Amino acid sequence: MDPFASATDLAAAVRRRDLSPVEIAETYLRRIAEHDPELAAFTWLDEDAVLAAARRAERAVTDGGPLPPFHGVPVPVKELTQVEGQPATYGSYGVDDRPRTLTEPVVRRLLDAGFLLMGRTNSPEMGLLSTTDNSRFGSTRNPWSPEHSAGGSSGGAAAAVAAGLAPVAHANDGGGSIRMPSSSCGLLGLKPSRGRVPQQTPGWEHATVEGAITRTTRDAAALLDAMSVPDRLAMYQAPAPVRPYLDEVGLDGGRLRIGLLTTAPTGLPVDPQCVEAAEHTARLLECLGHHVAPASPRFFSEEAITGYAQTVLDAALWAAPYQQPELAEPHLRFRMERATGKHSGEYTRAAALLAEEARAVRAQWGGEFDLLLTPTMACLPPPVDALLKEANADPGGPRTTETRMISFTSICNITGQPAVSLPTFTSAEGLPVGSQLIAGPWDEAALIRVAAELEALDGWPQRRPARYSG
Repeated sequence: MDPFASATDLAAAVRRRDLSPVEIAETYLRRIAEHDPELAAFTWLDEDAVLAAARRAERAVTDGGPLPPFHGVPVPVKELTQVEGQPATYGSYGVDDRPRTLTEPVVRRLLDAGFLLMGRTNSPEMGLLSTTDNSRFGSTRNPWSPEHSAGGSSGGAAAAVAAGLAPVAHANDGGGSIRMPSSSCGLLGLKPSRGRVPQQTPGWEHATVEGAITRTTRDAAALLDAMSVPDRLAMYQAPAPVRPYLDEVGLDGGRLRIGLLTTAPTGLPVDPQCVEAAEHTARLLECLGHHVAPASPRFFSEEAITGYAQTVLDAALWAAPYQQPELAEPHLRFRMERATGKHSGEYTRAAALLAEEARAVRAQWGGEFDLLLTPTMACLPPPVDALLKEANADPGGPRTTETRMISFTSICNITGQPAVSLPTFTSAEGLPVGSQLIAGPWDEAALIRVAAELEALDGWPQRRPARYSG
């Protein structure tokens, strides 16, 4: 079997009995054993449990009953997400590896869709770094260039899919953590709207979302359908879509007005190749009949951004599930200490300002543009370990590389809007460079329709890192 096949194609092959769930699982487990010692994409794997689940899935096929959409297809879960019977260390020495008793809602929906859980993927400690570097599990390397990072915080997920160690991977995103690794590893990363995929506990003042990293638009759409099944215990949820997201693939959404922004909202410089990537995507969109024009949207005030970065995130980290916080990375201990210098009124003021300004930001969609096109990141993937060393060397410093990475992505987490990173460009060094499309509130459908158009024109699923495609 082709380890780079899409999850929807693998599921169809299982239903036709062209492939068995055991054959699929064994293929990926062999590749993990062969390639992951170099990549460090996985933090934990129970091969016996994967194969036992695959055998149960195979018996279900033989029995001939109805099968869920992804029956027999393996998927890894990110290290920041709990699954009953699995450890969840959050990438930290400060959290023990005892088996958890909770399975979070997104994982239950993956299981209901027929997926087989296949291990856990690497993340920076507590998700608070834009690359996947931590002291407990090491650094996840980019399959396109092992000297470079796979991005973060879902870098393990992206490296696993890019190297053909998994067909798709669960991920989550609090500032770009689906989109940055997807850009770095040449994949499609769809960040859903706030409230679209149920969460056990919304994090970072509701900025975090659950999702997946995929190779194809069809997989992204089908996974979103599976993960966004409503949760009767969640007291706010995104409005139901007009039709299943999978039905949006190939649907003509008409000619859209697309704003092009290549200057970073943070004011930091944007690598010329990242600008070139966005401009290349703009030309592809024009070839598809869309109208692309420069745009200069207004974003958040410095006070709001500082409140998010230094009040909301510091407080979230202070409340993180450490047993031994003294074992946290130095840059995280600095944040936890800084959190103790602020009171609840300051947090409430920061949260209120973010909510107020986010309304004004969201209101711009549907005005001069329908979608906004940007580079996904303002820099190329950095060298492995560079960000962790920078953060630990000067925890209170400017952290310029990390800020460049999140310059275009973090906006959508604060506003709650959906966005997608698309792998339409390759740098002179051979590194993938993504472009980001941001839609208006709740409009994942528009992103899926346009992504499917671009995929058909560009053909990115056929691009594979030579090191792992032989």
